[in-house]
Amino acid sequence: MVLKFKPMKYIIITGASRGIGEGIARALLAGDNHLLCISRTENRSLISKASSKKCRIDFFSFDLAETGRINELWENISRKVDLRNADGLYLVNNAGVIDPVDRIENCDPGDVERHMRINLIAPVILTGLFISLGKGVDIEKRIINISSGAASSPYYGWSSYCTGKAGMEMFSRCIATEQDDEEYPVKCMSVAPGIIDTGMQDTIRGKTREQFIHRDKFVSYKERGMLADPLAAGKNLAELLFSPDFRNGEITDIRDDY
Repeated sequence: MVLKFKPMKYIIITGASRGIGEGIARALLAGDNHLLCISRTENRSLISKASSKKCRIDFFSFDLAETGRINELWENISRKVDLRNADGLYLVNNAGVIDPVDRIENCDPGDVERHMRINLIAPVILTGLFISLGKGVDIEKRIINISSGAASSPYYGWSSYCTGKAGMEMFSRCIATEQDDEEYPVKCMSVAPGIIDTGMQDTIRGKTREQFIHRDKFVSYKERGMLADPLAAGKNLAELLFSPDFRNGEITDIRDDY
């Protein structure tokens, strides 16, 4: 008797233990998906839910600020991917931090460097490794880089965050251009999910007006119930990941189009 294995979609998600990352992962819990989640801590509830849905899930405990160890991390992830039995390969670069929030002359250089490692350097390295893994393989390959309105709008006190997100948007466009002449290309989009009720918002509201002059506006968002649910935002992003409307090289706000 010949055993037939159902093709798997392999989905790598950074920052998957909470917030938008958790929302994306929960929306993708299905029997033909294998979630490969990178975060500093495991989400036991997510693992339990995956088990009940008969969805394969692996957590890789890792601090993305340790960019020098990403190759080691990737070796462990790639061992879980069987390209002979793959229906698709996907990467969601979601993990990010907001600190340091302050005028740049008040920011600790080490904090600025850590920020750029997590928000910009780590996803750039992961993207390169992801492209290499699927190179020459005739399956759907897609990347979503989580962006922000801060990529195009300067904010007082957010010089690191705005710069990192702007860098990721340009990086996404470069990747799309580089893939134009590939026989089996990787498609890449940069997506701003809106203002989401996550721990990052808690951090913002905890700053002083001297550090972030727009603090009161963000406090108002919370008080007026204007922050989007991270699980709902994650569901929208998960739908986009598989959507026929996935537009290579585009930068979009998911609130506008999906």
